[in-house]
Parts: sequence; C-alpha cells; structure tokens
Amino acid sequence: MLIFNKQSFLIEHLAPFWTSKTSIGFVPTMGALHAGHLSLLAKSLENNAITVISIFVNPTQFNNPEDLAKYPRTLDRDIEKIESLSKDIIVFAPTVEDIYAQQIVSKTFQYDGLENQMEGKHRPGHFDGVGTIVKRLFEIIKPTHAYFGEKDFQQLQIVKKLVQKNNIPVQIVGCPIHREENGLALSSRNERLSTAERKEAALIFKTLTEAKMWFGTKSAREVTTFVENVFKNHATMSLEYFEIADETSLITCLRKSKNKQYRAFIAVFVNNIRLIDTISLK
Repeated sequence: MLIFNKQSFLIEHLAPFWTSKTSIGFVPTMGALHAGHLSLLAKSLENNAITVISIFVNPTQFNNPEDLAKYPRTLDRDIEKIESLSKDIIVFAPTVEDIYAQQIVSKTFQYDGLENQMEGKHRPGHFDGVGTIVKRLFEIIKPTHAYFGEKDFQQLQIVKKLVQKNNIPVQIVGCPIHREENGLALSSRNERLSTAERKEAALIFKTLTEAKMWFGTKSAREVTTFVENVFKNHATMSLEYFEIADETSLITCLRKSKNKQYRAFIAVFVNNIRLIDTISLK
C-alpha cells in the first residue's frame, strides 16, 4: 500500500494518471474510519482505476477548540482497515504544515445561502473551513469522482455548490448513510461514546423515524415541537437543533409544498459529544 505524507510526492505519483486521463476516485476523511467510510472506498474501487483516500483532521473547520483536540486520531488502525479492503488504495495523510504551510486560516466562500442554514448557524466559519480543505485536496489529487456520505447532507450540498461555482472537473457522488444495529448513524465521533451512551443515542434515529411518520399528516411546526419535546428533559442528551428543510435550498420549511422534497436534520449533544443525523421525508 502506498502512503504519502507530502503533497509533492503524491502529485508526482498521480501525474502520469492525469496525463492518461485515468479515472481517479477520491474519498476525503478525517480518519477514525468506520464501515461507512469503507463503503465509500468500495464504491470508488468499483468505478475507478485509481482510488485515493485522505486522512486529515482539518483544523479550520472546527469552531470549538476542545472538539478539535478530542477528535479521534487513529491512523495506524485506519490503515489496517483500508488494507483489509484493498492494498491498491492510495493513502494521503499529510501534516497540517504540509497543507497550510505557515498560515492556518480558511478562505471565505459563498454557497448561495446554503452555508447559512443548520450547521452554518451553529458552527460559525465551519463551511469556510470545509471549502478550504476540499478545494485544496481537489487541486492536489485532481479526482474524476469524489465520494461523500449523506449523513453530512448539508456538507454534500455545499461541496456540490463549491464544485459548480469554481468549475472544478469532478463528479460528486452522494452515498447512503450506514448505521449501527440500533440505528445510530456511523460517525467518527461515536468513538468517544461509552457503551451506555451508544445505546441511548439510538433515540436520535428513532425520533427521526417517528418525525418522518408524523410529517405525513402533521405540519412542519407540529413535527418540530414533537422532536423538541422528546429531548426536553432528557438526562444525558440535549437537542441543539431540529429542522425540516428543502433538500435543494436547505431553507427551513414553514409550509409544505407538494413539488418540493424535504429532509429532516438534527444535532444532539450526548453529554459533550455532538452528533448529527438526517432522514429524507419523501
């Protein structure tokens, strides 16, 4: 397996594939890999001659320094998981200095308002950090296809908009959410949950599923009130937000329209660990 820590070496290795117009699949991650990440890699292996995965905890997309400090870093274990899938996958695990040089700051991006909803409201600067690193990785790797999980649905829409507005020649592929047996969406942050917390966190998806059922006959406001009440006096979980929004614009639904597709978005703290999830309301 090839592992690169410097972008200059990776660029040198990939250059012949760009010249020959070989299909390159790319899976950007922050490590602490789980079955969801591996499913993205499997999709890339199936549809591309070359597959690259990045493992990089990007400092500029964290608005909470404590969250950045505690984010799980499990590179050796990640490499073992990748190798169990295929030894042909190229790993790019750069240092912060290699990506940002001497200036660890994000650029400013406009995503036609997508950045102002949900995560954008609660994590100032987050999507500037996302745009900065994703655009940089696209410039380094020059993939033909890039794979993102739908759990971060807002991020998926942001990346599509980034590619569109910057004329980046890559096809963005959204892939289904992978879940634990109890419904909890797989996330690198789940590594920080205790066994008891993982069990309790199943309430998040259970509530989303019930909200979807309610949305068939109730208004968006009534569904939101229902979800807020579920978490109102919970001992270990607190609701940061629940929103029903248009899948394309991500604007909050105030009144349902038959010609729009809606999605529910949720962010919950399990003690001090922040988890997000989403479900289509089709």
